[in-house]
Amino acid sequence: MENREGRVIPTTGRNNCGGRCLLYAHLREGKIEKMTTRTPADCPGQIPFAACARGLQYHRTFLREDRLRWPMRRVGQRGEGKFVRISWEEAVDEIAAQWARIRDAYGPGSRYVNYATGVSAVFTPSGFAKRLLALDGGYLNSYNSYSSACIDQATRLLYGTAATGSSPETWLESKLILLWGHNPAETRFDSQSMYYLQKARDKGIPIVVVDPRKSDTVKALGARWIPLRPATDAALLDAMAWVIWDAHLADRDFLDRCCQGFDEEHMPPGAGPGKSVLAYLTGQSDGVAKTPRWAEAITGVPAETIRELALAYGRAKPAALIQGYGAQRHAYGEQSARGAILLACMTGNVGVPGGWAAGTGYLARHDQPVLPRPANPYPMAIPVFRWTDAVDHGRQMGPAQGVLGGAHLDADVKMILNLAGNCLINQHSDINATAALLRDTEKCEFILCSDLFMTASARFADILLPGVSALECDNLTLPWHWGDFIGAANKVVEPLYESRWEYDWLAQVAEKLGLGPAFTQGRTYEQWIRAVYDDARRREPELPTLEELRRQGLFVYPDRERHVAFARQRRDPERFPFPTPSGKVELYAPAVETMALEDPFPAIPRYVSPPEGYEDPLRQTWPLQLIGWHTKARCHSIHGNNRELAKLDPQRLWIHPADAGPRQIRTGDPVAVFNGRGRLLATALVTEEILPGVTALAQGAWYDPDGTGTDRGGSINVLTGLRPTPFARGNPQHTNLVQVERIG
Repeated sequence: MENREGRVIPTTGRNNCGGRCLLYAHLREGKIEKMTTRTPADCPGQIPFAACARGLQYHRTFLREDRLRWPMRRVGQRGEGKFVRISWEEAVDEIAAQWARIRDAYGPGSRYVNYATGVSAVFTPSGFAKRLLALDGGYLNSYNSYSSACIDQATRLLYGTAATGSSPETWLESKLILLWGHNPAETRFDSQSMYYLQKARDKGIPIVVVDPRKSDTVKALGARWIPLRPATDAALLDAMAWVIWDAHLADRDFLDRCCQGFDEEHMPPGAGPGKSVLAYLTGQSDGVAKTPRWAEAITGVPAETIRELALAYGRAKPAALIQGYGAQRHAYGEQSARGAILLACMTGNVGVPGGWAAGTGYLARHDQPVLPRPANPYPMAIPVFRWTDAVDHGRQMGPAQGVLGGAHLDADVKMILNLAGNCLINQHSDINATAALLRDTEKCEFILCSDLFMTASARFADILLPGVSALECDNLTLPWHWGDFIGAANKVVEPLYESRWEYDWLAQVAEKLGLGPAFTQGRTYEQWIRAVYDDARRREPELPTLEELRRQGLFVYPDRERHVAFARQRRDPERFPFPTPSGKVELYAPAVETMALEDPFPAIPRYVSPPEGYEDPLRQTWPLQLIGWHTKARCHSIHGNNRELAKLDPQRLWIHPADAGPRQIRTGDPVAVFNGRGRLLATALVTEEILPGVTALAQGAWYDPDGTGTDRGGSINVLTGLRPTPFARGNPQHTNLVQVERIG
């Protein structure tokens, strides 16, 4: 469309924040002058899909002079960042040669596409790469995500599905909303949460936030803030469960009809005595009742506050305990997710409007477009967080390490495709150990990266290719968590320099491998978009034409009947069983008792004192807990080079006055944060908006080591550990012990 200033092109956000915001790019003479968005005033009574500062800065983040400009080959030591320019023809030839060499020498299981979310849309570089690998014999696959491994796996363990979400508008029927480790005001999380939470606030529904840090969500919603020590969420949930039972607030009807394992009378055959949830809560199994006083010593939350919160949640009918991803990104993060599900079941808040089943909370009500991909001929897969293990000692990995599809891997990873992602270095744990592993070219023999900038991960490429940004390529965007819409990520400007969309050069690699027709099916990328979208329209006839979608930028489905998760199961569990082996919510999970696991993991929701937690003796050496959090200035590491956004929320170490005082640290002082894995520099923010004994540093800052290995960029993953969580084998990056000192 046109206005007095020039052409205006609508598009939608495709960062991995879930916002999927509606954006308008204002062009003059082919250049973007500004980005604007729809506001609540533009659409009263509707979800506005309004962009935050990150969306409005897309053009200043992505269309920068420091973009990668042409293909390059590494010439120095891997990781040094020394490259020479090559042509696209040379790049494609070398990629195809290495691709075939590694396949023939080590087999398909030696090839791995690393986790990447720089493109969060229907068509992704990783998706196209996996399509080609599947046509060429296969690849080592992965499962989980860095974001939600623990909550996702724990939810499936108890409910048999991760689809535990109800329509967010049902929150307006709640009598209490409890946000646990959830910060949608800063993370965005999705396009609807804050909209409905603000409506709930305006309606007078009490909102409580449990988080070690006083987040913007607390302030925006006028919520009550309950801080707790990191990785002790399960202990707080256990004590709340004890109070609810002790106060006779438990919904015995729901527990008896719909759940397995709450008490001794509802255990599966052969489980043995004393293994139920109730036996644990009352102390029958270990001699310790899980009272608020017990939990206070662990969590730092006063016993009276715990009791008050438990009674409020137990008496509010209905109440919604909504989990974010913060609490489950801890060592033993599965247990906080299971503990919340236990509370939802105990209080009968499952299957009722205004309640919430807890857990992952996925809700998909539409048959969404998806890129078809051939089946992977190679059967095995690993948890995404364990790819460094697969590089270092893959052939020693089996089911205990999370391997699916075989007794053990038959190859170490020798080729990594790292496309539009920064998890190779910046977003993976223990950067120093990971970097040392990847410098060894006898371990992983070939690393292919495509990106927009010379990120920490890009520096470790053998072949480095310039990709295109969200503003230089068409795509389709979908709801991230829940939502009834589909978006068009419209191309706004031509690709900069020699940048190319990954599909185009992968098609050339496919030709070199003799797989060109099978890979493209004779389609250009634009034709793939149309084919996939038209297929979705056949299944979802409400969808507009592709041209109309692109003209609007966003299509919102007409209102549908609201969904309440597990309403049928609650009403008639015999006729509509839960999708678990027992047909019930498995508060006691028999499968855990026979699984091959590296670390002990209980069959019930219960607190387990984690490594590098508050109770770990390592606190004698590293006395402060350190958590990461998602800043409003970045989406993971995206926007990390945008100085305007950095002003919005500078990279600072949050530290309580009780910890700063003895260290003679004041706000604005430079500090070093360190442990046995590494050392970084940051600026201090002394604040009472974090619990004593706890520090916090926003994740996603760009790793920038000096000559001694100290990171000047403030990347928290210099300090995080590689030990995965016990059941999901997921990301434990919020559980760390450190020391902090003021530097001159």
